[in-house]
Amino acid sequence: MPRRFSIEVEKDYFNFASAHFLIFANGRREALHGHNYQVSVAVEGELDRAGVVLDFISFKPLVKKVCDGLDHRTLIQSDSPLLEIHQGRKDVEVLYKGQRLILPRRDVVLLPIANTSTELLAEYIAGELRRRVKQQFSGAKLRLIEIGVEESRGQRGFFRGNF
Repeated sequence: MPRRFSIEVEKDYFNFASAHFLIFANGRREALHGHNYQVSVAVEGELDRAGVVLDFISFKPLVKKVCDGLDHRTLIQSDSPLLEIHQGRKDVEVLYKGQRLILPRRDVVLLPIANTSTELLAEYIAGELRRRVKQQFSGAKLRLIEIGVEESRGQRGFFRGNF
């Protein structure tokens, strides 16, 4: 069996408090509500000359920055075919089946995902981390990434994919 190496980081400060709503498969929208999300990250790849996949000390701030970008915001799924979104200078208007939600623009993050499920939030975070890691660790040879997003204790969605 070939040797495989990975690292995982899960810190109390890998968190974000955000509001969101899901649109279920039957088309029903749940009420706007919030969670105190926790994030974990694992990456698999080849060891560098120092014998590490990635340096923990340099990697952890990248995870924190992604979390900070979502913290104390309302997360809106801009790729949902069921939502119509209008951005003004000062506000964001979200329309869903005749319902209207208006939020201050500075309080909203429009995410390029179809829904704000933990699974799709995990995939979004993986994409953000891929981009940042490639910039900061250009020589890293990573193969896989796994992100966990916990919305409440014991309730977590995952994304696993190629790096």
